[in-house]
Amino acid sequence: MTKGEIIILDDTCKGCALCVEYCPKGCIQISRDKFTRSGALLPEFINPEECVACGTCGNMCPDFAIEVYKFIDESE
Repeated sequence: MTKGEIIILDDTCKGCALCVEYCPKGCIQISRDKFTRSGALLPEFINPEECVACGTCGNMCPDFAIEVYKFIDESE
């Protein structure tokens, strides 16, 4: 089974929320307490057990502020 993890680069992210809008698994949400340098709310990775590392969030990010990692669990 494929599992994914994403890392949102807070220094690069401008808080546009395109990653939140386009994540097909609902694994990203806008935080309530983390802000960009300009004061916009940052997205945060949630529901890691649902992430399949499809890469949609990274592809939609206009600032290349998301790193996507795919892990394959061969024990299942």
